[in-house]
Amino acid sequence: MLAVLLPVLAYYLGSICSAIVVCRLWHLPDPRSEGSENPGTTNVYRIGGKWPALATFSFDMLKGLLPVLLAVSMEQPEIVVALCGVCACLGHIFPLFFSFKGGKAVATGFGVVLALEWLIGAFLILVWLGIMKKIRISSIAAIITVSLAPILAWLIQSPWFMSMTLMSCTIVLRHLPNIRRLWEGSELKA
Repeated sequence: MLAVLLPVLAYYLGSICSAIVVCRLWHLPDPRSEGSENPGTTNVYRIGGKWPALATFSFDMLKGLLPVLLAVSMEQPEIVVALCGVCACLGHIFPLFFSFKGGKAVATGFGVVLALEWLIGAFLILVWLGIMKKIRISSIAAIITVSLAPILAWLIQSPWFMSMTLMSCTIVLRHLPNIRRLWEGSELKA
């Protein structure tokens, strides 16, 4: 029963769009109709600044971290733990509460990786921050960073290699429009 309930719960938690909630709390425009029109941390930063963006990032990260930690604490099999992480990301990308139109799941993915392999997760966040500080293009930082997750998992022989690979591929595929804009030279900076 828990093997089904926990991934479903992870999906529902992932479906809470923190960018929209934070923008409402800060009396900012809806991120789906401003800036890049993506309900994520970078767009919240564009329309509201550092503090709303930090709140969005933190909540999105918790959406990935908490369901995975819950599954681990309940001593669920690895497949259930992995499904909780993937379902949290899918909830963020295809949120039930917002017509299945969500963000890119980068911060949610960071939360999942932190729960599975905290050293890899912490390293990835630092890499993402470093790239963002240097070039200020969120999509490049995200694609590079999430692509490192399965490589690092493979190098340390983590049991979560396949989970991180699936999650990373999903997030990179979600960035296909960004990749197109990067190719055309029209991608927005943060």
